Order: sequence, then structure tokens, then C-alpha cells
Amino acid sequence: MSDGSRLPAFFRLERFEEIDSTNEELKRRAVRGANEGTLIWAGAQTGGRGRRGRSFVSPPGNLYMSMLLRPERAPGRAAQLGFAAALAVGEAAAPLLPPAADLAYKWPNDVLIDGRKTCGILLESQAAASGTLDWLIVGIGVNLVSFPPGPETPATSLTAAGAAPVSPETMLARVAGRFLFWYERWLGEGFAPLRQAWLARAQGLGQPIRVRLGDSESEGRFAGLDEEGALLLESGPVRRRITAGDVFPAAR
Repeated sequence: MSDGSRLPAFFRLERFEEIDSTNEELKRRAVRGANEGTLIWAGAQTGGRGRRGRSFVSPPGNLYMSMLLRPERAPGRAAQLGFAAALAVGEAAAPLLPPAADLAYKWPNDVLIDGRKTCGILLESQAAASGTLDWLIVGIGVNLVSFPPGPETPATSLTAAGAAPVSPETMLARVAGRFLFWYERWLGEGFAPLRQAWLARAQGLGQPIRVRLGDSESEGRFAGLDEEGALLLESGPVRRRITAGDVFPAAR
């Protein structure tokens, strides 16, 4: 990489002009014993995926990357690194944005600019026979210059939000560096510092929201995150802990 966009030594980069999916390529390597820190970067994806099996549109010009981790932690804690990924994207993007831009985090792992989604984050993992994680893949796609239509969850790109121009190469190094910072804090200090930083920019904190849980929806006040990263939804005297779902503003 160029001098202005160096990766931390932790990472071992492999670059593809086009690939089916950076996550899929890294899964193939993970099961063959690839080292922690292996990083796959592609100029475009033909089979990009998002959460819940959704298609992730991946034209050239944006950033598509996946990182391989092998933390000796319980599989149930893996989702906490989705918050690390969101923080990394947010901190990489913030200096490029106009001062008036509103950068926020939406549970569980979206990054929004002026209320519009600007990245996708997908975590995939496998447990070892010992009961700890064998491997964890953190896939990140950032809309640098283009974005897909999304009537229910409107999207944007850094360019559309008025950000200073940034190449995929430079953004890759920025995101990877900030992710490594939060990954090392998570290893050493647990989830608490990530939780605090994420909540400082949480969208809708303290406000009415609705959460889609499969075929049903629940409404209440977004009361924060618990110590594990679950969303806390308050409805009257009842506080509910939600570990998976899609969040939207409350119906009007």
C-alpha cells in the first residue's frame, strides 16, 4: 500500500479486483487454518451478502473488506465486535465529513450519516471443540461513491454526504487501524469501553422505536445497551432485552 495508507503490521492483505464475496473467500481460508489478521479486500463483489442473507450490492468504487480474527473468547461474545466495526467506520469517516453532518450508530451495527445508512457489517463465526471461537470474520462494506436504493432504510455514500474524497485504499487503512484499536481494547478491557463510545453516538437513544423480530414487531423506548450489547427496550414498567432484530423509528 502507499505510504499515506499503511496497514498496521497485524494485518496480512490480499487484494482482488473482483470476487464473489470477501467473507466467503475468508471463510474458505479460515477453515484451512489462515492466520489471524488475514484481510481480504476486493474492488467489487458479485455475491455480496448482508445480515439475514440479504443481498449487498457491491459495484466498483466502494470499500469491501473482511478481517479474520481468532480470539480465545466465548462464541456468545462475538457479536460485540460488530460494535467495534461500527466505531471503526465512524471514526474513519468522521474527519472527512462536513462539520454539520450527523454521524450516528444504529443498533446493532449500522453507521448512519444524516439518518441514512452508509455501510454494511456482517459477522460470521465458528466455534472450536474447546467451546471458544475457532474463527470470526468481520466483513465491512462502506459506500464511498455510490449506494443502493432502499425505501425502508434509506442509504447514502460519503460523497453524497459531502465528505472529502477518499480512495478505497486509504479508507481500508483507516478502518483497519481503528478496528484494531477497538479489538485490542476489547481483548484487554472487555465490552465496556466499546459500549460507552457507541452509546455516545447512538441513534434514537431514549426515544420511541420499533424493533422487527422476524414476523412480529415490538415498540418501546430505546433504553440503551446491556453489558453484553443487547438492546434494552422499555415499554411501561417492562424492560425487554433484545439480542437480534431490525430497528426503525416508532410508527406515527
